[in-house]
Amino acid sequence: MPIKNRLAELHDEITEWRRDLHAHPELLFETHRTAGIVAEKLRAFGCDEVVTGIGRTGVVGVIRGKSDAAGRVIGLRADMDALPITEATGLDYASENEGLMHACGHDGHTAMLLGAAKYLAETRNFDGTCVVIFQPAEEGGGGGKEMVDDGLMERFAIQEVYGMHNWPGVETGRFAIRSGPFFAATDQFVIDVAGRGGHAAKPHDTIDPTVVSSHIVLALQSIVSRNVDPTLQAVVSVTSFETGSHAFNVIPQTVRMRGTVRTLDADVRAQVEERLIALAETTAAAFGARAEVDYQRGYPVMVNSDEQTTFAAEVAERVSGQETMEAPLVMGGEDFAFMLNARPGAYILVGNGDSAMVHHPEYNFNDDAIPAGASWWAEIVERRMPAA
Repeated sequence: MPIKNRLAELHDEITEWRRDLHAHPELLFETHRTAGIVAEKLRAFGCDEVVTGIGRTGVVGVIRGKSDAAGRVIGLRADMDALPITEATGLDYASENEGLMHACGHDGHTAMLLGAAKYLAETRNFDGTCVVIFQPAEEGGGGGKEMVDDGLMERFAIQEVYGMHNWPGVETGRFAIRSGPFFAATDQFVIDVAGRGGHAAKPHDTIDPTVVSSHIVLALQSIVSRNVDPTLQAVVSVTSFETGSHAFNVIPQTVRMRGTVRTLDADVRAQVEERLIALAETTAAAFGARAEVDYQRGYPVMVNSDEQTTFAAEVAERVSGQETMEAPLVMGGEDFAFMLNARPGAYILVGNGDSAMVHHPEYNFNDDAIPAGASWWAEIVERRMPAA
C-alpha cells in the first residue's frame, strides 16, 4: 500500500489530536497550549532532542536515523496558529475559544507532522537526521522569519526543508506542486492624503481629498495594466478608504487608504512599489494636495527549488498512487518563503476534498487526508536519506 501501514493504524489517534487542536485555536505567537502539546508528544515519541522557544513559541524535534554516515539533515515544517474568525461549522469539536478558529487547517498540518514524527521515531529507517519544525504565527505574524532569525537552520544544520498545506477543491489525499515561484510576495500600503477641508456647499474653497484620493485609486490600477509586463503577475488592491469626517455637509481634511500588493517576481515587486509611491504623490500634487505613502514589505515570494520539487512530486505520486498535479500560481502569501530563502526545499499541496475554502467560517480540515499527508512527510525522509 502507498500509505504507510503504521500511519494508517495511527489514523484515529492522529484525528483525535487534530480535533483537540481544532477545539483550542490560538493566534499568532500565542500558541502556548499548542506548543506545549507538541513538545510533550515529541518527548513521548522518543525524539532525541526537543527544543522550545525557537522563534518565540516554535517547537523543534530532532530524530536521528539508524546511522548518520552521509551527514544529511532534512527539515519538515508545519504551522500551528489559527485565525480571528468565528466558527460556523456546528461540529461537536468546534472552537471553544470565542472569535478564534482553525480556518486554514493548521490543526491538520500540525497533527499530520506529529504522526510522521511518531512513525519516524519508532522506525528510524533512514540514514541522517530529521528535524520536525512546528511554527507559530504563519497568519501574518512572520513566525517563519522569527524561527530563521533565531538560528533554526544553523543550530540544527538543516540542509533542505519541506512544507505542506491542505487545498480545498482537490481530491482528498491527492497532491499538487509547482517549481519556481509559487505563492506571492505580500506587501501592504497606507496612503494619507491631506487637502483643505471646508463646507460641502463651498467646494471651491477647499481641496477635496476625497476627489483626490479617488483619482489616486484609479491611477493605481494603471500599474498592473500599463506598467507591469503582461506576461507577469501582479495585483494592486485598495481595500480601505476612510475620510476624516462622517458629516453630510463637510468636505474632510484628510483621507486614509489602505491596500495590498501581490507579486511573484522581485523586479516586479520593486517596480510596483516605486510606481505606487510616485503615482500617489504626483496625483495628489496635481490637485494641490499632499500624499504620504507608508509602504511595508511583507512575506517574500515563496520559491520552490527545482530539484527538491521534482523529488517531492515523485514521493507524492508514490504515496497517492496518482500523478501529482501541477499546482496553480497562488497570489496569497505563505511565510514558509523565509525558510525556502534560507535553504533549498519544496512546498506541496494535499487535497482536502469538497470542503469550504480556507479562511471561511465553515471550513474544516478533512481528517481523511491525514494518512496521505503524514506518509508524504515520512517518505520524504526515508527516500531522501535512505538507510544504508
